[in-house]
Amino acid sequence: MTTRRPLVIGNWKMNLDFVEALHLVQQLGVLMKNRPVEHTDVVVAAPFVDLRSVSSIIDSERFAIGLCAQHVNAQENGPHTGEISTSMLTRLNVEWVLVGHSERRVHYFMSDEIVADTLRSVVRAGQHAVLCVGEELSVRENGEHEAFVAAQLESALHGLDEKFHALLTVAYEPLWAIGTGVNATVEQVHEMTAHLRKVLRSMSFSAPQVLYGGSVNTENAATLVRESDVDGFLVGGASLKAESFYAILQACDDCYAIKR
Repeated sequence: MTTRRPLVIGNWKMNLDFVEALHLVQQLGVLMKNRPVEHTDVVVAAPFVDLRSVSSIIDSERFAIGLCAQHVNAQENGPHTGEISTSMLTRLNVEWVLVGHSERRVHYFMSDEIVADTLRSVVRAGQHAVLCVGEELSVRENGEHEAFVAAQLESALHGLDEKFHALLTVAYEPLWAIGTGVNATVEQVHEMTAHLRKVLRSMSFSAPQVLYGGSVNTENAATLVRESDVDGFLVGGASLKAESFYAILQACDDCYAIKR
């Protein structure tokens, strides 16, 4: 019997304008009302320009869907053209924020220091931080993947006040499996999930929630959630269609219904 409630986040990345976003959320909401997802928390990470529209439809239709931002600036305000602050997100009913996604780290030079500062800004604002960690293929091939992700965790979380621990979720996303169609094996995910939990517990995180992200789809979701001990998923491309995302939700929900 598990005490951790699973979580599935759909990361839309730089896809869907606000009209397309409204249609997707409406379709997803209808599917969830027809067959509720009872044991799983559902969140969508929309582009900034979609957040207001998505928030409005979620509230008006009372959909059981949380709202997540894909990134935020660590600063509260000031001369940061093009950036968004946590207070701006709060006004839009955003309760979740992705922190240190691999695409932000690689393409926008988000250093470990910036990741740590951003995570603290997020939790101080009372929002849930989804800390993304994961290794490149060369790191895994050299057998350094466990040390690499442990260093990412320690850099981001060292010294974090215990009162913020409940606002942390960790998403393991191996870079070699993101958007490539190549999924980590169940054994690899299970191994890394156990390792992440061990490192987190050594840092006094008592019940760490760990997600997996990396080419999750309708074909592999059930096996991964059943056999790899993850607490849910960070879903990319499969979250852009209501039917495929809902199928992943149901796979997770069905599995946890049995575990309970």
